Order: sequence, then structure tokens, then C-alpha cells
Amino acid sequence: MALKILLADDHQVLLAGMKALLEREGYEVVAEVSDGRQAVTLTRRLQPHIAVLDITMPGLNGLAAAQKIRRQSPETRVIILTMHKETPYVIEALDAEVTGYVLKSQAAQDLLEAIRAVASNNVYLSQGISQVVVDAYRNKNGREGSPLTLREREVLQLIAEGHRTRQVASLLNISVKTAESHRGRIMRKLGIHDTVGLVRYAIRHGLSTP
Repeated sequence: MALKILLADDHQVLLAGMKALLEREGYEVVAEVSDGRQAVTLTRRLQPHIAVLDITMPGLNGLAAAQKIRRQSPETRVIILTMHKETPYVIEALDAEVTGYVLKSQAAQDLLEAIRAVASNNVYLSQGISQVVVDAYRNKNGREGSPLTLREREVLQLIAEGHRTRQVASLLNISVKTAESHRGRIMRKLGIHDTVGLVRYAIRHGLSTP
């Protein structure tokens, strides 16, 4: 039986290229989506063997989506496909139980190898990921963990994308009061007191794009 794979990236050209590559190798692409929230929903419904996620996507970024997928669909392995090779991104991906981390600059040669490794219950990291990153993760030293909870990161991303509090509440299916409470806690934790500052923080930490 062919491996079932879900693809999530907000660049349609890249999605089409990945689909063509994978289908040529005999894999079954069961879904192509452009945001993390769709990825979580369809993974839960379709139960693919592997989900390939970009980090920077609207609505819900790939790292947050990976956490939800691992909780809700534990049999699905997650591969991150991204241009980010900085240590905090890789460590957060490993924390989210991602089993593959592939750089887009090396996607053509690395993605198929990553899929084979992950399907065999191994972890795959592109060669551009420094050994120092792996050592830092194993030793738990010198790490900059996010001070925000997963829900707070979801709220921050939506704020950075320009959604007002009522829209955030609607998108997350929470009350306006709860959304306001999350916003207040985010500001206190980060020591940021205006929306512009929140947007800058979100961009710096890969939760949103400029």
C-alpha cells in the first residue's frame, strides 16, 4: 500500500512541484492545503502516514500545527519543510515531536530521503542543520523556549495577521472575553504594550510574515 501524504504550504507552485515529485515516486498525496488549520483538520479526517508542513503559513503556523497533529493524530509523522535553519526553529520543531526537518534549499534531494527515514521510524535532518543544534536539544542547554502557550501563540499569530479581538474569538471558537484575556497575558509575558510590538515579535519568531 502506498504511503499517504498530506502537503501544507501557502506557495502553490511549491505544492504542485512536491505533489508531482511524490506521485512520481509512487506516494499518494491525499491533500494539499495552504494553512496550518486546514492541515490539522484534514490530518484528523484522512489520517495520512506523513504530513509535510511549511513553518510560515497563515491562520496557524506549521510548528503549532505539528503540535496539534501529534496530539490528535499520533500515528501521523510530521516533516517540516522550511527555509528556516536557525537553532530556535529546529529545537521547537523537535519539541513538537517532528521527525523530519528539511530545508527548502535542499528539498529536491532531501524530501524523498526524509520520507523514507520517517516512514522507517527514524529522524531526518537536512545537512544544513548544525550538529550544535542537535547537541543543544539533547543537553537542554542554552535554549530559548517560548514563554507563550500554544493557545497564546495562536492568538498572537492572528493578531499579527491583522485580526481584531472579535475575529480572533470567532476563529478560535472562544469568547471575546477569553480572547482579550489571552491578549493581555501575551503582552505581560513579552513585556510588549502595543500591537505594533506584538507584530514585530511575531515576525521575528516566525509566527507571521512581514
